[in-house]
Amino acid sequence: MMPAEHTPSLIERLPAVRGSLRAEAPLARYTWFKTGGPAEALFQPADFEDLKSFLAGLPTDVPMTVFGNASNLLIRDGGIGGVVIRLGREFSAIRVEGLEVITGAGAADLNVARAARDAGITGLEFLAGVPGAIGGAVRMNAGAYGGEVADILVDAEIVSRDGSGKMLSAAELGFSYRRSSLAEGSVVVSARLRGRAGDPAAIAENMKEIQRQREASQPVRTMTGGSTFKNPDGHKAWELIDAAGCRGLRRGAAVVSEMHCNFLLNEGGATAADLEGLGEEVRRRVEAHSGIVLEWEIRRIGRPASQMLEEVSS
Repeated sequence: MMPAEHTPSLIERLPAVRGSLRAEAPLARYTWFKTGGPAEALFQPADFEDLKSFLAGLPTDVPMTVFGNASNLLIRDGGIGGVVIRLGREFSAIRVEGLEVITGAGAADLNVARAARDAGITGLEFLAGVPGAIGGAVRMNAGAYGGEVADILVDAEIVSRDGSGKMLSAAELGFSYRRSSLAEGSVVVSARLRGRAGDPAAIAENMKEIQRQREASQPVRTMTGGSTFKNPDGHKAWELIDAAGCRGLRRGAAVVSEMHCNFLLNEGGATAADLEGLGEEVRRRVEAHSGIVLEWEIRRIGRPASQMLEEVSS
């Protein structure tokens, strides 16, 4: 009898790396919602060159997903097929040159705001009110409290799916409300941000006020993913949700926040399906009440649990 032909696993097909590469790696602990399934393969590059080398050798048929601080992310319960690339502290260096802050994509937005404050650079204070890391902030043109990334970005360093690198200016990134034109499969690895000369004490006070407002109006100390839906033109999402009677609405351990109803909360034990299903019910009720269709701001990725079970049994 001929031996059965060996089918290489995904890990066996991936390039050698210097960083961490694991199969069936749990992802829930990285997300702010603390829920969701595993990555078929999780790569955490050691540095920029490790990332470029990996992408250059990645088979073209292998799906690729990138995230950093995972603050605005919901990973479905069936996990993510293909390879997930997570940029961590190896990509979190921050330095200041004149009125510019050059930061790795893995740097927390708050830490970038603090570096600008310490250097007497104003205009970046709003980042103190944006959860997450700079890579995601650039990709989605994150903003809060009167500012957004498009206002301060000079350029960003991008690595494409084929491992090639390039610098893109703010204009080339095609920013609009909570989005950029960055191609799927591209990885933001660093950004250059520019502010204006300011007084460190005044900047510090402005940041404190932003954080006071945020803590007073948002459920920041809970398992959440930040603002769930984008604000439609001429409207605030939370007002539409409240008017549709969705404040406090729940599904399992997922609930619409009583404090700020554009936030979904995991009260402990909620599945990604609970959270996404609750969000879809909110969208349905808002459309029925106001005729306005809410657009998700939270990025939802991966496979439902049912799809994973079908793939395993097939």
